[in-house]
Amino acid sequence: MQIHKPTYEEALSLFKEFNKNESLLKHAYSVEAVMRYVARKAGEDEEKWGFIGLVHDLDYELFPEEHCKKTKEILEERGWPPEYIRAAISHGWGMYNDEEPQSYMEKVLYAVDELTGLVSAAALIRPSKSLADLEVKSVMKKWKEKSFAAGVNRQVIEKGASMLEVKIKELVADVIAGMREVADKIGL
Repeated sequence: MQIHKPTYEEALSLFKEFNKNESLLKHAYSVEAVMRYVARKAGEDEEKWGFIGLVHDLDYELFPEEHCKKTKEILEERGWPPEYIRAAISHGWGMYNDEEPQSYMEKVLYAVDELTGLVSAAALIRPSKSLADLEVKSVMKKWKEKSFAAGVNRQVIEKGASMLEVKIKELVADVIAGMREVADKIGL
């Protein structure tokens, strides 16, 4: 199969082909935006990082028991570059596969994937129900409450921050900033 760089339309269409759930789409948009934000900040390829953020949970709705495995198969069948595929599935390291994040891009995806959920939840409990006035300290306060957004795997976020050699507060600031860029799209 011929390897080709996907267009944004192809990546979004592919995600929507396998995912009808609105909250999964909002999550994909959130992770995409954060990946683009961090890529820009680091002088990396914003488009590539965004595509990977967008499709990282490609198989989650239809194949939850085979999460990441099916994403790899689908992207290979569509001729996506191996680097994109490896990056997309590396977010499942230690939970769904053994693809340890190696590159900076992979480590960022691993670290921010779960964190977008915590930031979304923290925004939703604000009177404004918005990211516009959400502060890092508010998220960090909720971080300590293990019952708040209990489905968010804080250990993964901690491991990701450690791999990136950054404080969790720095990651939270990047996630808030990235998600603000798509606030209208994700309803926050």
